[in-house]
Amino acid sequence: MNEWLQRTVSKLKDLWAKWKPVQKVILFGIIAVVIIAVVAAAKMSAKPSTVRLFNAPVTDENSLYKILDRLDKSGITASTDDAGYIYVADEKTKRRIIPVLNDENLIPSNVDIWGDYFTRNWSTTDADQKVKYQKKKEEELRKFIESYSDIDHAEVSVPPVEEKLFKSDQNPQTCSVILYPSSGSSILKDRKRLEGLQRAILAAVPGLTQEFLIITDSTGAQVNNFEDMADLDRLSVTERTEKAKLKLATEIRAKILNLFQQTYTQDRCRDMAVTIEMDTSQKTTDSKEYFPIEIKADNPDTPYDDSEFRDYLPRSTQSVTETWQGTGYNPEGPAGAEGENSPVYADMSNVIGTTTRTGLTQNNELNSKETHEITAPKIDRVSVSVNLDGKWRIEKDNQGNFIVEDGALKRHYDEIPAAELSKAEDLIKGAIGYNRERGDLVHVTNIQYDRTDQFKAEDDEYFAAIQRRRTLLMILVAVAVVLIGFIMFRVISRELERRRREREARLLAEQQAARERALWEAKDDGMEVTMSVEETRRMELQENAINMAKEHPEDVAMLIRTWLMEE
Repeated sequence: MNEWLQRTVSKLKDLWAKWKPVQKVILFGIIAVVIIAVVAAAKMSAKPSTVRLFNAPVTDENSLYKILDRLDKSGITASTDDAGYIYVADEKTKRRIIPVLNDENLIPSNVDIWGDYFTRNWSTTDADQKVKYQKKKEEELRKFIESYSDIDHAEVSVPPVEEKLFKSDQNPQTCSVILYPSSGSSILKDRKRLEGLQRAILAAVPGLTQEFLIITDSTGAQVNNFEDMADLDRLSVTERTEKAKLKLATEIRAKILNLFQQTYTQDRCRDMAVTIEMDTSQKTTDSKEYFPIEIKADNPDTPYDDSEFRDYLPRSTQSVTETWQGTGYNPEGPAGAEGENSPVYADMSNVIGTTTRTGLTQNNELNSKETHEITAPKIDRVSVSVNLDGKWRIEKDNQGNFIVEDGALKRHYDEIPAAELSKAEDLIKGAIGYNRERGDLVHVTNIQYDRTDQFKAEDDEYFAAIQRRRTLLMILVAVAVVLIGFIMFRVISRELERRRREREARLLAEQQAARERALWEAKDDGMEVTMSVEETRRMELQENAINMAKEHPEDVAMLIRTWLMEE
């Protein structure tokens, strides 16, 4: 075994020594291509080839057949296993086809299309989890709605509901969605697709009912009002209030978002809270108002007000005057008994007196107005809070290159000026019909959004681009070096070959000259020189070789190399 290995190594060395440099470079290139292919195949095999369409198996054969048939019509390749799970190519295909299946009501009842998205992390508290769950819910709903081919953008708001001790005091869960369809889309008029979208949202938000799900277009017009107006009678006063408040708040939110996102873009204006305080109870009010009577109207030709008013006008008057005259009467008790009056009254007996009484009774007319008013539901107060993000810019050096600090691009945050925030508040006040007397509140703040993931993606893309440029540059340099080396190799090889041919031709010429010189010397010495047939033929071959070497030097060089290798 050892001798066989030695013989094999020896043969490989001999073969390697006989190979030309070009053949060696080709061998190394083939080995490199094989290694790259093996590594790429290993990476591709390490990635999952398919993903599950649903998080639960489809056990009904009829439903399974309908789903597979719909996938086939959409040109999507799908496969199933024995348990009933359906597999598609990738996550992008899954997100694209689920809205289609949802619109056509092909998703089985045992399948939760949101089961893979809303998962809980055991390492967070309940309060943190609620906040993260709320944000995750809104983000996944937005992505799901935007996966529709004819919806460019969507705004989703699912406000948290505070849990009450008693069910009767519990406020209902609400949700508002604003749709921005693409140009030429008819989804806002397609009831079937809107009902499918509504079913998906109701399944995503626990406790949400269709009465408190408001889907509007960019102008705030509700597009999911499928019920008749008579159905509102079955709602309680609280439910009607919440529904009216939600609808009005959604309309205001859509109007303000439409204004702000055109100025500050969707990425800088995300958070907006609209709170409506409204009393929808019906009230009846009876009132009576008194006001002066106009005697003379104002003359518009005079520069002053010459109108005349009176508080009242006499309607009837009664005047009474009564006069009485006579002696005074002093009672002294029963007959036969002495009176008990005091001396003062006793001395006033038989005194003559006079009494006069005058009275005036007047009835007046007053101006009055009685009002019987039924008060409709009205807004008590509107509160709007908007958060606008400033601008981030990547700092550059004097040469115009991006500055890198601690392995990341150095950025500077420009806050929104106070004057611009004040103008934004004025814009909102005009949009909502701001009324200071009823206590309306408008707040526009500048709070930075968390852009850690965005900055990380930008940094990774920037450094990846730099790495790609460096790799491409190194490849170009390597190719240039190989080409230059190959050209130099060819030039040096040709030069060495040319010198070798010249040296061989010179040696042949010297040998021929030596032979001729020897012949001439022999002839001068009187020697008879005879040449054999072989020598004559050899002489002719040499002359032909010399002539051929001058005319075709490369062919002669190849012939000489062949002779040397045979020897």
